Amino acid sequence: MPNRNNQILKNTNAKLLDEFNASIMFDKELYSQDIKGSIAHSKMLALQNIISNDEQKSIENGLLQVLKEIESGEFKFSLEYEDIHMAVENRLTQIIGEAGKRVHTARSRNDQVCTDFTLYVQEKTKSIQEQIKELISTFVELASKHTTTIMPGMTHLQHAQPINFGFHMMAYANMFKRDFERFCSSFERNNYSPLGSAAMAGTPHNIDRFKTAELLGFYAPTQNAMDSVSNRDFALELLFNISTTMMHISRISEELILWCSYEFRFIQMSDEYATTSSIMPQKKNPDVPELLRGKTGRVYGNLISLLTIMKSLPLAYNKDTQEDKDGVFDSVSTIEISLNILNEVIKTMVVNKDNMANACKIGHLTATDLADYLVAKQNMPFRTAYYITKELVQKANSLNKDISELNIAEIRSGAKELENIDEEIVSYLNLENSMNSRDSFGGTSTKQTLAQIEYFKEWLKA
Repeated sequence: MPNRNNQILKNTNAKLLDEFNASIMFDKELYSQDIKGSIAHSKMLALQNIISNDEQKSIENGLLQVLKEIESGEFKFSLEYEDIHMAVENRLTQIIGEAGKRVHTARSRNDQVCTDFTLYVQEKTKSIQEQIKELISTFVELASKHTTTIMPGMTHLQHAQPINFGFHMMAYANMFKRDFERFCSSFERNNYSPLGSAAMAGTPHNIDRFKTAELLGFYAPTQNAMDSVSNRDFALELLFNISTTMMHISRISEELILWCSYEFRFIQMSDEYATTSSIMPQKKNPDVPELLRGKTGRVYGNLISLLTIMKSLPLAYNKDTQEDKDGVFDSVSTIEISLNILNEVIKTMVVNKDNMANACKIGHLTATDLADYLVAKQNMPFRTAYYITKELVQKANSLNKDISELNIAEIRSGAKELENIDEEIVSYLNLENSMNSRDSFGGTSTKQTLAQIEYFKEWLKA
């Protein structure tokens, strides 16, 4: 007589294995790409006389019905069919009968999943590019309003030299432009179709991989079937590109957090993107940029996870790569909402010009201008000019003044070598003049900032 406990254990183990082995609960995200790939594959099979035209039409109509059922919520996903490919094919066969079993001719789930995933990555690469471009446009628009708004430029988070706020915003525009270009480059490199590679060595059927590549919007089929089914570089590139963009989002988030603090008060964030403390009603916390900063670690983890999965895999396909999708889906949703909400934060924040201008009078931001003047006008070695400037900074400190606020008498008494200095030095130490003197290409002058803005406006139109 069979042991009932053993039977229960066997059933439990089988269910546990099904749950462990299945990917349907996350790869169902690829349903539209899976159906799109199957329709293209069926069209190619009919053109090659591998299936009949009637069978192809039946397959296509059946797949479109499956698509409709999924999008309406009518379709029921189940662990009985372990992945999206089997779930779609099973429902297709239920709808159209035997013809549904022909759709998998001359392909494997290995090349099918790689095709679906590549299509997904390419689509998301394009949509994220557009979001980045929108964010760049917001930076450019904000910069256009602040090409004369003086603020302290910093190194080591210490006041360094006067710049304008528009120039600072254009630094971020350039940063995110590189992100945009990385996504563009990845799209070009990865826009090749794995479909038809089959399990890992191609197929004996007379297929036309160039046709399926064309139907799916790829440039051409991939060159090597073994590499095709084991490749996840396209996913890694997406994760790297997202991680780099999130790093840039985190950097500006950090500055927004600093700038809206009482110590800076350079900006005021919209109440929509800040919260009050649960216990201190006077506080306004920059929760949104803090979350943006925190979510960066999340996408880093997804990149490291997939790199670790891939690092020891022999050719060709291995089940390990089933773990490639969840992190990508998570990173994509994270970057999409992060770009969207950062764009809104930047659009709605208020810039406190007066506080920025007052901050420029802390830290002797025009000290370098005196040294440069002495080199250019007095023919001094820079190191000598450096130490003379240091003496004048000490003089300003003793008067509780910023160096930009000194009059000619105070400057001349600041160091022996300055006793007969020309009165024009006063204008050189002026904050606005100092900012505009940095007129080299890419510099912070209003003229150069406007040139950068104009360049970006043309680039955004392209």
